Amino acid sequence: MLHFTDSLSRMCRVSGLAMMLALPVAAHAQDEVTADTVVATVNGVEIKLGHMLMVRAGLPEQYQQMPDTVLWDGILDQLIQQEVLAQQPEAVETNRVKLALENERRALVASERLAAVSQDLVTDEAIEAKYAELFGSVEPKLEYNANHILVETEEEAAALVAELEGGADFEALAKEKSTGPSGPSGGALGWFGEGQMVAPFEQAVMELEVGAVSAPVQTQFGWHVIKLNETREQGAPALEEVRDQIAGQIEQEGVQAMIKEYVDAADVTKTDTNDVDTSVLSNLELLEE
Repeated sequence: MLHFTDSLSRMCRVSGLAMMLALPVAAHAQDEVTADTVVATVNGVEIKLGHMLMVRAGLPEQYQQMPDTVLWDGILDQLIQQEVLAQQPEAVETNRVKLALENERRALVASERLAAVSQDLVTDEAIEAKYAELFGSVEPKLEYNANHILVETEEEAAALVAELEGGADFEALAKEKSTGPSGPSGGALGWFGEGQMVAPFEQAVMELEVGAVSAPVQTQFGWHVIKLNETREQGAPALEEVRDQIAGQIEQEGVQAMIKEYVDAADVTKTDTNDVDTSVLSNLELLEE
């Protein structure tokens, strides 16, 4: 049996075929087509539109954007081939198949339950309440934008200060003299807030006026000359900026709480790892017994 992607690739190579495909369900009025609409039969066994929809939903990303006229025959052919094979007298439901179907059913039913819970949890009201909880008491904090030049000795730093006082360009000196990773970008550090820089550096920045250059400042990294470019007050982010993040947090917390509640209420027994040789987990031959 051809895999669906192989069958689809073969179809796409036939020039003009895709646009000539006739869809059986097109004969039905639009309001009559349902997931139970029969699109084929194999020895009397019905294949329904719902079966095709489930295959389509699980296609790899590269096929999701393809026209339905191209996908139709590939999906339907795959289902027909599978049904033909499954009907053969030699085809049996092995233990491997039985276990796989049980796992698949369990996973799908659980997934449907999670989706329903998630939909109920993530409401506008819940998002607004969580936003207030997370950011309602956030006080605006001052942030700083600065450049610096890092050198090894105080003498080098003092010489740089003198050059800057004489009119030298700060960024040009940083590119030429700085040994720090920000040197090639003119010493730019971007925006940072309290606690993000080592203490002596942070203290020096906080004492500067906008546009001013510091005296040499020593840290464990060496000697710095710092220029404060600008400051700003940064408060809580706008709700729309963090809406998706909050929705994800609400969903995760709600689902975890629900699962814990269900598990705690269930009569669950587990085999202790001390009572079993866990290497059996790699013995796939047990599936054939």
